[in-house]
Amino acid sequence: MDDRRTDASGRVYSLAYLTSHRCTPAEAVRVAAANGYAFVGMRLWPNAPGAQQQYLLGQPQALRETQAALQDTGVGVFDLEIIRIDADFDPHRWDALYDAGAALRAKAVLVAGDDAVEERLTQNYARLCEVLQRYGMTADLEFMPWTAVPDARAALRIVRGAGTPPNAGILVDALHFGRSATTLEDIRAIPRSLLHYAQICDAEAGTGFTTEQMIHTARAERALPGQGSIDLPGLFAALPADLPISVEVINLPLEQQQDPMRWAATCLAASRPFVE
Repeated sequence: MDDRRTDASGRVYSLAYLTSHRCTPAEAVRVAAANGYAFVGMRLWPNAPGAQQQYLLGQPQALRETQAALQDTGVGVFDLEIIRIDADFDPHRWDALYDAGAALRAKAVLVAGDDAVEERLTQNYARLCEVLQRYGMTADLEFMPWTAVPDARAALRIVRGAGTPPNAGILVDALHFGRSATTLEDIRAIPRSLLHYAQICDAEAGTGFTTEQMIHTARAERALPGQGSIDLPGLFAALPADLPISVEVINLPLEQQQDPMRWAATCLAASRPFVE
């Protein structure tokens, strides 16, 4: 990685999809480059039927434009979203996403666990890892308190139950750390080999929120780092000091006051004091 893409502190930052959700993939790359991010994250598959996403799959022109932006800027693609493992999981449902990941040289795919039968979820996670190995991408299982993988302990249990495939991973999102039963000891217990990146944002911490409230915050109204009560200093002290940081702050009311370029800069500036 050249010096232009590496922060002076040694931290590497990625512009998460939720921070740049108003941008096309190519636009997100150029916004990232202009603001000092080394990578971008892209949501090429919606997190629910009909939900918001970036359009690139099956669109050759969008792929070419994105590849050109990556070439021009030196920015890379870190993670692609999203694969949800449910009871009817078939890893080949996402073949188009894998192909796009290979074309974009993405490093990781974000994975959510929705199957309440943990044994089946674990088996299917292992199947996904096997498929993704062919594409050179990791399968980063994100714990979220309203899903079948509600905390870091559950994520680690599933990964170990799957045999800890070489491309297995656990994704730590500051929001879900702050709103789940996950402790700092749980974070420290995650092997370094399973940590490929972490996501930063802020919010009111606690475990007394309804599912609807948690989902609303996650998808529409996260706080800038430092404007909530999540223990960001403790969390990022517990995580490896060289871990890449995905800046994931979506706040629809605040975003109305800033264009995507300025919002990306605001979010990165707010994040740096907690990880450098």
